[in-house]
Amino acid sequence: MTLESAILTWIHLVSAAIWVGGGIFLGAVLAPVLKRSSLSLEERIGLMISVGRRFNIVGIPALAALIATGVYSAHGLLASPHLLPESSYGVYLSIKMALVAAVIAAYVIHVRMIGRGVEERIMSGQLSEAQVRQLRRRIIILGEVVTVLSVAILFLAALLDAGV
Repeated sequence: MTLESAILTWIHLVSAAIWVGGGIFLGAVLAPVLKRSSLSLEERIGLMISVGRRFNIVGIPALAALIATGVYSAHGLLASPHLLPESSYGVYLSIKMALVAAVIAAYVIHVRMIGRGVEERIMSGQLSEAQVRQLRRRIIILGEVVTVLSVAILFLAALLDAGV
């Protein structure tokens, strides 16, 4: 392994730790703690949105680095896409790329769903409690989808690394 390859792998792993670890922390640690807090529903969602925005400062660059280093690592095979279905590596790589596209789509929907205007409407009381609960449920579901897909991508990365 060359130094360049080791550095790319390291960037890929650190980025995966930030992206997936951050998603797991938000969903498995922060959300349950907030649910048990004495804050109002609006305050809990406002806090979660603020924490999510702060996470985006490191999470989005980490996701971009993951994609960039992944594409670079697979560029040889991606240059000949007709070879993808001819090996288990190519099939797993194709599935991994499809899941990455699904993560990006779900994440974009998730972020757009909780834009600045929505946060302001929540905090100013312009949304009914039922609307806030429905929004919270959708935010949680999309966050879970992003995290589960991200963990599945890690498993595919392990399969690719193992040469299965």
